Amino acid sequence: MINLSASFSVIDSHTAGHPTRVILSGIPKLQGKTVREKRDDFRERLDHLRPALLHEPRGHAAMVGAVPVASEVADYGAFFISSYVYLDMCGHGTIGFAKTLAFSGQITAEMGDRFTLETPAGIVTVGLVWAVDGSLERVRVANVPSYVGLDNLHVEVDGIGGVDAAIVYGGMWYALVDAATLGYELVPANASALMQAGSEIKSAIKAETEKLPLFAGSAAPSVLFYTADGADTATHFLVLESNKFDRSPCGTGTSARMTHLLNKGLLTRDQTYFARNILGITFQARAAAHVEAHGHDATIVEVEGAAFITSTQTICFEAGDPLSQGFLCR
Repeated sequence: MINLSASFSVIDSHTAGHPTRVILSGIPKLQGKTVREKRDDFRERLDHLRPALLHEPRGHAAMVGAVPVASEVADYGAFFISSYVYLDMCGHGTIGFAKTLAFSGQITAEMGDRFTLETPAGIVTVGLVWAVDGSLERVRVANVPSYVGLDNLHVEVDGIGGVDAAIVYGGMWYALVDAATLGYELVPANASALMQAGSEIKSAIKAETEKLPLFAGSAAPSVLFYTADGADTATHFLVLESNKFDRSPCGTGTSARMTHLLNKGLLTRDQTYFARNILGITFQARAAAHVEAHGHDATIVEVEGAAFITSTQTICFEAGDPLSQGFLCR
């Protein structure tokens, strides 16, 4: 008989290629009233579970986890964990979380076409598009308010040269960089080169932004390369680290890009924005409301996409396993 030290029940899905692992059992009780407080308690006491559940040999660098928790102000609560940072909000992860709720029977078509979700970034409304057979076909996430932090940031990057970026909040901070101006083609064959370049740009931008009060306490802006086919259509490639990119078009990043286009007057509020990944899968985004957030003109962007279940499993930790803490090779 195998001597187990711990086990966790999870359901995995992918949203436009990027994984979400919803951790259904095994997490000890978390302290706090809000989802943010519970997330912070997890980070302070249980951060060792993050690499154990997400990293190799049970996951990989790109794995994202969703931890469901009770909410006092919304229908559901969840926070998102990743290889390197805690995510205040995650668009693809919210779509994956909704798919998991439907797959496990926690939500059904008879229960309605929307629910609210409390995240560390705030409450989002999750719209549900049900198929005739009762399965969940698509998900529409009305995100937290998105706004422009810095419209024109210029950095010099060794080996790349001058890089211009807009720093925009979409639930996380993103540095929007036009890939065409740097000569990069956003295709699968260039993923490694794009990750390396994006990581170097990210480091240069971090050095410029970390000293500014606007970004205090936030993760460094990740680099969202885009190539536009027009104002309403673009390919996205989001670099998270030198060994990690978002396989999806990035829901919160799509919110940021659409907000920037609206602020520049390149897109009108009645237009739909189409963001596709390097695999050709598209998110649709729409401006749901014009609001104010933290003293900024902001937009609530609704991002629509689909998730698909990939596995249900029990993740096991056998006593004596020398790699139970997880590992990543960069």
